[in-house]
Amino acid sequence: MDPRTCRRGLAAAMLALALAACTTAGPNYALPDAAVVNRPSAQGAFDSGTEKVFANAPLPDRWWQLYGDARLDAFVTEALAANTDLRAADANLRRADAVVAEVAAGRTLSTALGGGASLDRPYTTGSSLPGTLDYNLGITLAYPLDLSGRIRRAIEAAQGDAEAVAAARDNVRVTVAAETARSYATACTANMVLAANTRILTLQRQTLNVTQRLQRGGRGTAFDVTRARTAVDQSEALIPSQIATRTAALYRLATLMGRTPADYPRDVADCARPPALTRPLPIGDGSALILRRPDIRAAERSLAAATARIGVATANLYPQVSLGGSAGFTGPVSSLGSGNAFHLGLGPLISWSFPNRPVIRAQIAQAGAAADQALAQFDSTALEALRQTETALSAYAREGDRNAALRRAKGSAARAADQAGTLYRFGRTDFLSLLTAQAALTTAQANLAASDALLVDRQVDVFKALGGGWQA
Repeated sequence: MDPRTCRRGLAAAMLALALAACTTAGPNYALPDAAVVNRPSAQGAFDSGTEKVFANAPLPDRWWQLYGDARLDAFVTEALAANTDLRAADANLRRADAVVAEVAAGRTLSTALGGGASLDRPYTTGSSLPGTLDYNLGITLAYPLDLSGRIRRAIEAAQGDAEAVAAARDNVRVTVAAETARSYATACTANMVLAANTRILTLQRQTLNVTQRLQRGGRGTAFDVTRARTAVDQSEALIPSQIATRTAALYRLATLMGRTPADYPRDVADCARPPALTRPLPIGDGSALILRRPDIRAAERSLAAATARIGVATANLYPQVSLGGSAGFTGPVSSLGSGNAFHLGLGPLISWSFPNRPVIRAQIAQAGAAADQALAQFDSTALEALRQTETALSAYAREGDRNAALRRAKGSAARAADQAGTLYRFGRTDFLSLLTAQAALTTAQANLAASDALLVDRQVDVFKALGGGWQA
């Protein structure tokens, strides 16, 4: 090789090494100013949060304690301690932490011990002797200087991944807490609906008995009796599905708590009413939501990790330098331990993929595209979190308005049914009017009971969308 070419190559290597020593390859992570979470409209008050059922107060970490229900508090505590999905999430986090430790170990001193033996017999000697038995024993050491920051960026990426996994675990906690509260409330509201239908059924059976007596006394017809029995049968047909809803909620509650379905809490089977809030629901604002929601945090940490990987790829443009040393014994077994067999080496070790720069440039472009994708996913996650929250707030507020109207309708229908019953017993109205009034009451009671159940469900939707409940 031409000595001048060699000198130029060495000079280029030293220049690249000097440049790498001055900086850490790749961009330093910073949240982009144009990110969705930085928009004023994303950080301000919720558009649907001005209703009187909401309070602009911080959401408590343990939001389920707002209901003041000791059983609910105990169920959520047990679920957060024993849920199988949370156990899996904890295992994923331990694995991610181990990956960080593995990557961080790349900046420490590495050692390797080796040894072997070989039998050599040159074929040109023509000798039938077995030959010479040689050995090789040694130790090598290497300490990376990480002048280009490749290892530092790799550690940043691994830490970002681990923090994203931790946020994903927290998101599981949010879901477990919300679904435990929902299952408990569903079991209680199923009992409430069942009790309402039982009251309706009792009223309809009383009407059937009166109609049968009137028919025997000549004041009623078989047609009236048939219509009264049809109303009874229709109400009885609703009960099995309501029992099935309660049973499914109890099984779901047990599973969330890490129990077998048959080991569901027995006292919940007789729960008469769902837990109820006695004050406006605290919701905070958009900035608090962004800080609280684990899925937003997970997406932001994934963006940080993707940015760090740009640095990992960029560092491959520069030489990778480490300090190395080796010592050992090599030679025939007959000279084992002699000074002549000992060898020692010390010096820098340099590796550089200089001829493959187009490949490295392509890898940098891939890492940059992955970071752009992570930013888009981060923005999408923030937008979806805001949409879910606004939708949940609006749905809860509107269901509250509907519930109030249904409660008034139920009161009016109850008075009309009482009046129709009195008029019918004294012969002042016909049976069809009575049946119509009772059917209206049945519908009003059923609609109100369903709305009461849905109202609690909407509350849980709000709490889940707000992202609370993951804090230890």
